[in-house]
Amino acid sequence: MLPPHLAKEAAADLDAELVDAAAYEAHRIALGVPRGGLDFIYGDVFPHETDMDQLNGVDFEKGCYVGQEVVSRIEHRGSARSRVVPVAFEGFAPDPGAPVTAADKSIGTFGSRADGRALALLRLDRAGDALAAGTPLVAGGATLRLVKPDWARFAFPGEARAAE
Repeated sequence: MLPPHLAKEAAADLDAELVDAAAYEAHRIALGVPRGGLDFIYGDVFPHETDMDQLNGVDFEKGCYVGQEVVSRIEHRGSARSRVVPVAFEGFAPDPGAPVTAADKSIGTFGSRADGRALALLRLDRAGDALAAGTPLVAGGATLRLVKPDWARFAFPGEARAAE
């Protein structure tokens, strides 16, 4: 973060390109990076549900922070039931906050969107069951297609699981 009058010089120093806010948001969404207040409600989710464990937003070596025990348990059990995941859709964009459903059952919430891509906070098990049954995921009348980001290391809905 820096004052706007220094942005052009800093971008040149970093061999980076300055873009407007809409281009930044579209890029963020395409990468699958959630934004608090848009893709999840602060205080209503655990760090794993917002992919902070995947995006190096949690230090599992540091001790003594509020919720440390629960966060550590989720990490070691690999038991995050919900996560923000990227989705793609065609046509009209559903409104942020719209329920995501499968066979008329709520499985999550639609988040921020741009250029046919969006983020959705989904129950992974319910999304996986719907995909296995051939049931479409729908938000605001639009059919959603899950898009696994390159950085995701968790079991993604619709992927074949290794034999146990």
